[in-house]
Amino acid sequence: MKQSSVEFIEQFKKENPALLEQAGCAREAVELLAQCYHSGGKVLVCGNGGSASDSEHIVGELMKGFIKKRPLDHCELERLEQNTKDEAELKWMGENLQRGLPAISLVSQSALLTAFANDAEPKLVFAQQVMGYGQERDIFIGLSTSGNSENVVYGAKAAKSQGMDVISFTGARDSRLSEISSVVLRSNETETYKVQEEHIKLYHLICAVLENEMFER
Repeated sequence: MKQSSVEFIEQFKKENPALLEQAGCAREAVELLAQCYHSGGKVLVCGNGGSASDSEHIVGELMKGFIKKRPLDHCELERLEQNTKDEAELKWMGENLQRGLPAISLVSQSALLTAFANDAEPKLVFAQQVMGYGQERDIFIGLSTSGNSENVVYGAKAAKSQGMDVISFTGARDSRLSEISSVVLRSNETETYKVQEEHIKLYHLICAVLENEMFER
């Protein structure tokens, strides 16, 4: 039996009592993300170290089916048919391609990251990408266990300058990142690996509920 968004959140509360207060923040994040996608926007994600891996992880959950299969809709299938003459190939593509929620991991652009860090300013490597990719309807997601990672904070500031909303994942303490964020998902922990363990639970909840609401079938 498929779960509703309310059921996902209630299950999360039951399984993660220490993060009970964060369920409401997760709901706010879903609403911002849904608004972004409905308006044709995209998501830009970044972090350092383990949080860089989490950035990649979030993009992976958004860009393909997470819990749902997300089959292509009628219009997408029609466009494929117009450009694919082989019926067997069309069937194969239609059965395997999925609908995605556009997201870019800013940690993955190795040539750009190293070139900008070498030629300009390492602290602004994410901010530079935001200035190139970002538009007002987009959302910036920054992950920092301390909430004070300078390159992530500057990325968030660049996003705000573009009129973007900022969603942050931080540790328990108030931080530079939390001060400039539209929504803050806080771990109750302060030790890095423990913060990251709770971040995974929080962004999995957000991705599951968002997918549930964006892809009803």
